[in-house]
Amino acid sequence: MEQKKLAIIATKGSLDWAYPPFILASTAAALGYEVQVFFTFYGLQLLKKKPNLEVTPLGNPGMPMPMGMDKWFPVLGLALPGMQGMMTAMMKQKMKSKGVASIEELRELCLEAEVKMIACQMTVDLFDMPKAEFIDDVEYAGAAAFFEFAGESDICLYI
Repeated sequence: MEQKKLAIIATKGSLDWAYPPFILASTAAALGYEVQVFFTFYGLQLLKKKPNLEVTPLGNPGMPMPMGMDKWFPVLGLALPGMQGMMTAMMKQKMKSKGVASIEELRELCLEAEVKMIACQMTVDLFDMPKAEFIDDVEYAGAAAFFEFAGESDICLYI
């Protein structure tokens, strides 16, 4: 029987959007899938050696707010200076208290499970991102190279 394949395109660079590609990739790898994740545009932030990821409640109406803030705090107030930092700190604390692995830990788990992580070369060039900022185990390729794998995959996800 041929090995199943999972292709993921990761485009978001925020803390809350960093979890889905790594959780899905590591789970699929544990289930025996061959997995490739193509990181493009803001998703490249997830490949940095020292990611500085934040969460933003703006434009995310489904985000559960502490102290029922979604019921009484005006949405415009979320744009106030310092709110993003405060929400990020609260989210990190909540994750830690619930025993959720860090992004770095999940990323390492993926690498140990032989998940192939590909940085979009065009985006790296577009944003003048130095390769020295990225973890060592990253491959660099264009969309065409990723499509070779994605075209044969059993599941393709855009995150």
